[in-house]
Amino acid sequence: MARKTVFISFDYDNDAHYKNMLLAWDKNKEFDFELYNGSLKEAINSQSATYIKSKIRPLINKASHLLCIVGTQSASSDWINWEIQAAVDAKKKLIGVKIEKANKSPEPLLKNGATWALSFNFEAIKKAAESA
Repeated sequence: MARKTVFISFDYDNDAHYKNMLLAWDKNKEFDFELYNGSLKEAINSQSATYIKSKIRPLINKASHLLCIVGTQSASSDWINWEIQAAVDAKKKLIGVKIEKANKSPEPLLKNGATWALSFNFEAIKKAAESA
């Protein structure tokens, strides 16, 4: 598989553990992961949000794919929805992976033809990235 640049979209407060697992699994460096590794507690329409978006957007633009870790709060996160939409606007390939099957998916993933990893393991994610 050619190395892909993947921006990881995740809920920092609830799902950072899964982001860390993904990074640990990638010991062979099959992916070049990009992420904004900060808590996005600022409201998406706050004055600080403009600055935060200016840091996140170049990472998304540099990536070939956006991988969204879908946790319990992901669908209601304005930041995750904004990241997905920014990736769609930049014509990036979308990958979704649910931590639990019952977790609600963010609408922009569903509306924009995301490829899905059917379980949260490296091989399933790798397969989804290859087919995206």
